[in-house]
Amino acid sequence: MKRIRKKSNQRERIFELIQKSSEHPTAQNIYEILKNEIKSLSIGNVYRNIRILIEQGFIIGRDFGDRIEHFDAMIQIHYHIICEKCNTVSDFIMPVQESITKNAQKISKHTITSHTIQFYGICEKCKKNKKA
Repeated sequence: MKRIRKKSNQRERIFELIQKSSEHPTAQNIYEILKNEIKSLSIGNVYRNIRILIEQGFIIGRDFGDRIEHFDAMIQIHYHIICEKCNTVSDFIMPVQESITKNAQKISKHTITSHTIQFYGICEKCKKNKKA
């Protein structure tokens, strides 16, 4: 049974920030961005509210190989691109390849429910900086 949570301005603002971010912020990023706006905010509040948002199904946590949890409000299957220069993570919008999940299920003894793909390359910002 899911616990009903009281509405929280901090939680709403954290969710809004994650939702609007295309870079999949970490808890530390969120804290740094919001600490001047919300004077009573602590890093503990950020983590607590993130856990509630995950529990409620509004966001998911993702690890992009840097051993730091990043947060994403796009909870349906989608792909990502990671910049090899600045390590920025961005959503990469293309049709989901459902055949990958189906083919994996055919050859696996595990139950495969979904998949993710991460592309690597150089982001636009780093390409522009290189040209300058």
